[in-house]
Amino acid sequence: MSAVKERVLELTTAEQWKEAYPVMSQLRTDLTELEYVELLSEMAEEGYRLFAWYDGDAIVALAGAGLRINFYNKRHVFIYDLITDNSRRSLGYGEKLLNAVHEWAKENGAHYVSLESGLQRKDAHRFYEEKMGYEKWCYSFRKKL
Repeated sequence: MSAVKERVLELTTAEQWKEAYPVMSQLRTDLTELEYVELLSEMAEEGYRLFAWYDGDAIVALAGAGLRINFYNKRHVFIYDLITDNSRRSLGYGEKLLNAVHEWAKENGAHYVSLESGLQRKDAHRFYEEKMGYEKWCYSFRKKL
């Protein structure tokens, strides 16, 4: 019997987080590895969970999410980060990882999974809407202080 080649794993240690940095840095291009690990440590204390999709020993996709509660989404999972390694795009890894997050959300009593995506990320928007069945339902705003 052969070993499972693909799998999802929650990354919980600084060593695992550093292993994921080369993929995460493709999305979060402004973060050094040190900033990434420091922020991730603080975020984990607030409930952020980082999931990796492995193909063999290689991380090929990452999803950072957290369980949240608010008035409009009730109990839900918010996805802060979703990235597939540039060299592995369009091979189904993002879909598999997102489906795994959906299952994790259901297991934790979530009513919705929500996320935000930069206005310029047209390919990502197509993926979320057409392939994954997400609906565009609001705008997100922020103000620099």
